Amino acid sequence: MITPNRAAIPSKTNDLDVPGSQVQSEIRDYLYVQQQRRRLFPRAALVGLLAGIVATAFRATLALGDRARNAIISQAHHFPVLGVLMPVSACAAGAAISIALVRRFAPEAAGSGIPNLEAVLHRLRDFNWRRVLIVKYAAGSVGLASGLALGREGPTVQMGGAIGAAVAGWMKMSQRDRLVLIAAGAGAGLAAAFNAPLAGVIFVLEEVQKDFRQAVFGATFLAAATADIVARFASGQLPVFAIPSYPVPVLAALPAFAALGIVAGLLGVVYNRCLIGTLNLFALFKGKWAVAATAAVGAVAGLVAWFSPSAVGGGHQLAEYFLAGHIAIAAIPVWFLVRFVLSMASYGTGTAGGIFAPLLVLGALIGLGIGEATHHMFPGLVPIPAIFAVVGMAAYFTAIVRAPLTGIVLIVEMTGN
Repeated sequence: MITPNRAAIPSKTNDLDVPGSQVQSEIRDYLYVQQQRRRLFPRAALVGLLAGIVATAFRATLALGDRARNAIISQAHHFPVLGVLMPVSACAAGAAISIALVRRFAPEAAGSGIPNLEAVLHRLRDFNWRRVLIVKYAAGSVGLASGLALGREGPTVQMGGAIGAAVAGWMKMSQRDRLVLIAAGAGAGLAAAFNAPLAGVIFVLEEVQKDFRQAVFGATFLAAATADIVARFASGQLPVFAIPSYPVPVLAALPAFAALGIVAGLLGVVYNRCLIGTLNLFALFKGKWAVAATAAVGAVAGLVAWFSPSAVGGGHQLAEYFLAGHIAIAAIPVWFLVRFVLSMASYGTGTAGGIFAPLLVLGALIGLGIGEATHHMFPGLVPIPAIFAVVGMAAYFTAIVRAPLTGIVLIVEMTGN
């Protein structure tokens, strides 16, 4: 039996390389982390479960709203002269109701809600989770059903954060743990909205919380994974976007992808500046004038829907259409302009809705445009231009949200490619 060399074992704490008080502090920190995990992680899983249920219900409600809008448009085409008034008036009324709910009951539910959530996590604002959860769900459902070019992902992120705050309140958790659960709920919301659990985790660490502590990472991972499982039980195991299995591009095509990155970056600056300008413009409207301005945007969306029902709303089907390359190169600028203007006006109203889905549509158009142009010049280098549409979504997301890791992982999980 080998016995240790007792001369090599320090007899006193002071013989260690670090002071005894520091050792005790590290032990206390270790015990605190272990206790925090036992207390926090099961509750984070509960947050993910509830966030997944809410996200699934929200997705189903929006699908019902889309079907109702398309049914109105289909019926309206039986009356060629006056039929156009049906979708225009219905979309205008829905948009007006949506903004009225937000302005009257929960102004913090305006837009995607992610900036508000970031302010809450940095302790700059309070968070009334009951009001946000109810108004966000109701206003988002009505607004997106009205054809506004907004996404469900931002609202789902904020509602996930609200669920995190609710669980923290029910469990009488500390303020520090409450913020961790709010962040975990946000990640769960994104994971459930996109069927992208890894993107949900990275989005919280990279953009929302900017906190890489083990407690934040572990809680967010558990919540996102649980929410994703719930969402997949409801919607299936397939990725959000159904696209062909494209081959890996050749290395010689890298300069074309670099050009895509430059174009996406420049257009991302244009998008952000126009978005701020539009928000400032609509901020000039107060009270009933704000409702009237939003109703006017809804009416425009209804008019566009009369001619092309797929051109309005979040644009999921439109993105799949572009990702498959089913569009002529001459039509790309027209589609981009229509969706860009509609997205600006819709978000500028301040009603509940995000920008993720609309900007992914625009990114697919940018990528497809670069891919088609490169294909015409070098057909052997780029045999399948639609590959650029997939990369364009990640590039434009990164340019606008400034979260490159989230953009890469998100598109990989959403397309399975």
